[in-house]
Amino acid sequence: MKLSAQEEYGLRCLLYMARHGEEKSHSIPEISRAEGLSVPNVAKLMRILRLGGLVASVRGQAGGYTLSRPAADVTVSEVLSLLGGSFFGPHFCDRHAGLERNCAHAADCSLRLLWSNVQRTVDMVLSKTTLKDLLRTEEEMAAFLKERSVLPADVQAQARVV
Repeated sequence: MKLSAQEEYGLRCLLYMARHGEEKSHSIPEISRAEGLSVPNVAKLMRILRLGGLVASVRGQAGGYTLSRPAADVTVSEVLSLLGGSFFGPHFCDRHAGLERNCAHAADCSLRLLWSNVQRTVDMVLSKTTLKDLLRTEEEMAAFLKERSVLPADVQAQARVV
């Protein structure tokens, strides 16, 4: 599994907005400088996020973008779905059928069961995690995930302060 650059950067743009004033208007150049992203890339991400209803655009001299809902009401699952989609979906097997139209393992596939369970587990964690939750430090986030029993013990032990 791999998180796309679009998913990562879009999430970081939203976190910047949440961290620096949910109701304040943020310009594309401001977000670009703060996150170390190109202006065209941030413009593209803001357009996707606006069309998806996660941000609103504000016109005028003090214009820019604001979160359309409080950070506590925006889940990571919602953001990632808008920016890239899921790891495993209903058409996964169609894309990975090999040379034939239908997969040779369509009737009995242990991989399909594995990937769907991985996706359900990821969805469970991401749907319960909001932008507000991600405003924590790394150490606070480790404690938060431990409290929710979703962080393995060996990862909890490795959590470090940023």
